[in-house]
Amino acid sequence: MWQEQFQQLKEGNHKALARLLSFVENEQPGYEELLASLPGATTPVIGITGPPGAGKSTLVDALISTWTQQGKKVAVLCVDPSSPFHQGAILGDRIRMNAWYNHPDVYIRSLATRGSMGGLHPKIIELTDLLRHGGFDWILIETVGVGQSEVEIAGLADVTAVVLVPEAGDEVQTMKSGLMEIADVFVVNKADRPDATAFVKNLQAMLAPAFSRKKTPLPILQTVATRGEGVAELATTLETLQRAASSNEKRSWLLAEKAYQLIQRKRMGDVSRSTLHQQIEKALQQQEFNLYRFVAERP
Repeated sequence: MWQEQFQQLKEGNHKALARLLSFVENEQPGYEELLASLPGATTPVIGITGPPGAGKSTLVDALISTWTQQGKKVAVLCVDPSSPFHQGAILGDRIRMNAWYNHPDVYIRSLATRGSMGGLHPKIIELTDLLRHGGFDWILIETVGVGQSEVEIAGLADVTAVVLVPEAGDEVQTMKSGLMEIADVFVVNKADRPDATAFVKNLQAMLAPAFSRKKTPLPILQTVATRGEGVAELATTLETLQRAASSNEKRSWLLAEKAYQLIQRKRMGDVSRSTLHQQIEKALQQQEFNLYRFVAERP
């Protein structure tokens, strides 16, 4: 029964945690009862996002090192691209974190997006809430980096860090109206590359209050994650931002966003693409097909 495993989870048992995460992810009988019984928890959740190739996995690895050296316990959910054949996670990025898999204070779980357009796993909200009861000091969520549609992370994380690289000049312009708006802090990784200083200045100008919706300029930090440079400052900044984000206004907004996602998913639960395909195929044979009338007639 999940009750016994949940008790083991609260005692820091990683095997029990893995089983319960699978229990929820696979929607096994009783998983809704487990979720409904979860008490309140306030473990901070940090979202790490940004375009592919920005070094997010390496930066997460460096943050784990920084916090574990301080005696902190860290959980990481890594959302990977899905295989088009079996919908499982393609685990290439996880190779960079293999040093932590046997560490007693670190838990890492790879998840597949399973076609989710927001760059997150369909059960990411539930899995994160379950992790909050595992005795961790920090929960990191590294997303697949799909671009503007990745704003879903803003509804999940207490603090969101957007990771960029100095060569991302043109990319930043296209991301500004979406991904750029969700950031609480910007991290210019691989800052030892040429033009890093110029890129930071351009980013500062772009994010100035006169051109941005933010009332105050957001912090922009420079890191070289492969060498650990700037990572301690980033960890301190994340901690400061997390304390400021714990206000009721921010919390209620986050909970409203989560509730919206959960209600939307529940009401769409009986909608199947394959069933729709069969119905449309049949409708095309019988009458002149109108997509909008077809949708309006759905129960």
